[in-house]
Amino acid sequence: MTITLTDPGPPNLEFEKPADRSRLESTAAALRRRGFHAQVADSAEHARRLVLEAIPEGAEVHSALSETIRELGISAEIDESGRYESIRTRLRGLDRATQGREMRKLGAAPDYIVGSAHAITDDGEVIVASGSGSQLGAYAYAGGNVILVVGHQKLVRDLDEGLRRVREYSLPREFVRMQSEGFPGSMLAKTLIIHHEPSGRINVILVPETLGF
Repeated sequence: MTITLTDPGPPNLEFEKPADRSRLESTAAALRRRGFHAQVADSAEHARRLVLEAIPEGAEVHSALSETIRELGISAEIDESGRYESIRTRLRGLDRATQGREMRKLGAAPDYIVGSAHAITDDGEVIVASGSGSQLGAYAYAGGNVILVVGHQKLVRDLDEGLRRVREYSLPREFVRMQSEGFPGSMLAKTLIIHHEPSGRINVILVPETLGF
């Protein structure tokens, strides 16, 4: 089955506006009321330290494909330092044509998964969009510990604005990024909205800097 990708056009730059510290703190409080662990980092470097301090050396870790995590150098640390059991490194050694089932199982339920979100509402709801959905199962349920690092420009008033942000800003930025790497583009295939986290297994780190998109 072939799906034709449609260029979403230029990103809506209204979704690049940063949130101030007060809004970050109030959003963190809203997240905690919904069962998330949430904190506001002092800086991007502080956020990086918080992530790495939260993962025990030798732990099984999956780094979701995320510009935020790449920009922070967390993907490289997890996959290349030798300090962790990197799921992504293991996936690179498998053949998707013959070992697809094993690859899906490896990525679906890691002990730790580190990634980001595309929007968080002022009331503490989390929106994650994906072209494949590969990270969504782990975020929603199967990952033992989930760490999401989110830049200040991703805070939105409500779910409607958050979904607009995904369509009008995140998708256009990802479309161009994928084309720059030689792919036809990207698509919005699946969207996860997390309203509550009853088990407390998701840790959200809000960052007073622009990270990812």
